[in-house]
Amino acid sequence: MIQMKNVYKKYSNGIVALNGMNVEIDQGEFVYVVGPSGAGKSTFIKMMYREERPTSGQMFVDGIDIATLKNSKVPLLRRQIGVVFQDFKLLPKLNVYENVAFALEVIEEKPEEIRKRVLKVLDLVGLKHKARMFPTELSGGEQQRVSIARSIVNKPKVVIADEPTGNLDPETSWDIMRLFEQINKSGTTILMATHNREIVNSMRHRVIAIEGGLIVRDVAGGDYGYEG
Repeated sequence: MIQMKNVYKKYSNGIVALNGMNVEIDQGEFVYVVGPSGAGKSTFIKMMYREERPTSGQMFVDGIDIATLKNSKVPLLRRQIGVVFQDFKLLPKLNVYENVAFALEVIEEKPEEIRKRVLKVLDLVGLKHKARMFPTELSGGEQQRVSIARSIVNKPKVVIADEPTGNLDPETSWDIMRLFEQINKSGTTILMATHNREIVNSMRHRVIAIEGGLIVRDVAGGDYGYEG
């Protein structure tokens, strides 16, 4: 599903974020990406949905060559990838239903299909009863659930999550993680950058540790491996 071959990323300020990275992630895997701040995790994650592009090397997501993908084709790529952010990134003037439906409206899905799929994912995340509420009327955990619903409504093969529990209290974080587990069990590949060592150590999955722009540890069912 995801493949990197000798990928380098050097920013215009001279910082090398990725320093010859090689990795393969199969369809249906659940992978944590861990490491200290500045290690290259965010760049690694952003590469997946072409927020950043490699300076050199080869990178494929579901067979799509990220390195050579034309800018005009990026929206098509992003329809196949769900992305969940730490700060939710919901549209404040749209209610819950409209925030999720927006992902389908931009690809001009039929209205009846939009309604069916939006209500289905809102039911999955436990927010069907709050479909007409606005983001400011929701708790942080509820907002993240809306963000997750929006990320999966297009039925993506991959969901990329960048610190999805970073702004949530511990109890809510566990609820969100159980939701990701449920999504993964349906066959969706999950790639999650996180600093939450308790979750990584308790809900064991493959762990990729990045330091200095390189993968220094890649363990199935691994632990977080860092203190604090």
